[in-house]
Amino acid sequence: MERKRSSKLNIAIIHPDLGIGGAERLIVDAAVELASHGHSVHIFTSHHDKNRCFEETISGIFPVSVYGSFLPRHIFYRLHALCAYLRCIFVALCMLFLYPSFDVILADQVSIVIPLLKLKKSTKVVFYCHFPDLLLAQHTTALRRLYRKPIDFAEEITTGMADMILVNSKFTASTFAKTFTQLHSRGIQPAVLYPAVNVDQFEEPHSYKLNFLSINRFEKKKNIELAVSAFAMLRTLDEHSLQNSNIADTTLTIAGGYDKRLRENVEYLEELKSLAAREGVIDRVKFITSCSTAERNALLSECLCVIYTPKDEHFGIVPLEAMAAHKPVIACNSGGPVETVKDGVTGFLCESTPKDFSLAMAKLIQDTQMAKTMGKEARRHVNESFSTRIFGQHLNEYLVNIASSKED
Repeated sequence: MERKRSSKLNIAIIHPDLGIGGAERLIVDAAVELASHGHSVHIFTSHHDKNRCFEETISGIFPVSVYGSFLPRHIFYRLHALCAYLRCIFVALCMLFLYPSFDVILADQVSIVIPLLKLKKSTKVVFYCHFPDLLLAQHTTALRRLYRKPIDFAEEITTGMADMILVNSKFTASTFAKTFTQLHSRGIQPAVLYPAVNVDQFEEPHSYKLNFLSINRFEKKKNIELAVSAFAMLRTLDEHSLQNSNIADTTLTIAGGYDKRLRENVEYLEELKSLAAREGVIDRVKFITSCSTAERNALLSECLCVIYTPKDEHFGIVPLEAMAAHKPVIACNSGGPVETVKDGVTGFLCESTPKDFSLAMAKLIQDTQMAKTMGKEARRHVNESFSTRIFGQHLNEYLVNIASSKED
């Protein structure tokens, strides 16, 4: 007997670390939207700092349970993946032994927990793959390759055990097929569920500053130095290309997630400050670490444009937030932004070079009306295709369908 599609579900979500970032934003949006559809939602995680999290996780919309925060994140700054696996396994075991059965469990990022979750035959497991972890990990030395080999093998095997696999973009779906060749040969294909943004939190701005804004975690893979170098290069562009503009008044703000527990965050911030000093623009570059949602929204409201620097980013939530806030986006012509930013309409897609980014920035400095026109079109684009309402409808349909496929 099949479950009726109208049934309300008991849903668990497992996420490694419920901090501040694109992956966390997606999970929070998923929980909020599923709860709005009448489902019972419970998030399980190994870390949740109430002073550094999205507001919805402490507002009481859904419960958040933390298990395994005492377990290490690394061992002498090594073995990060192994520690993450152990923390997630501990969370999964606590959930299985301490809580009754769930209709659907949504596992995020770490697939190693899927075999454990499948022990309860009545529960369906959906895995959200932001990007194959084996492609994000370093395999630079023989020792690293030896360390990663069993982890990479386990990732593909356990991912294939999920009842449904979701990915965040067509780019990730194609990468998934190329990376997990065994799963692809078995006909296992993920469905695309784009992350979304709550457009209602952004009001139409009434004033603009000649400020470019970069929002990203302080991690090297985010390529934030591209924003600094492009901003500095504005001074060297031909004066004719910047006629009738006041380049001296233009500023750059670099904001984003920052965790002092992570050595990379600490070191990369210092590297960016040093770069700005060498480029001679340190007095016009402002660094903001771990700003709140309200602070981020204020920064978006006041800026001229958002600079998004990661190359081959599998999705990227920042361009959506920027466009929802009526701002154009300058991003790399690769990865997820190709699917979200309409080149020449809601922003510019550029080669990942300081010169290309700088030329795009110069266009908006010279013609601020262009930025306003692009911003209006950007807001319309996000509202129609990437709002949390659309995201929630699609996710709800996926979970209800997968839950309905089991026999009572």
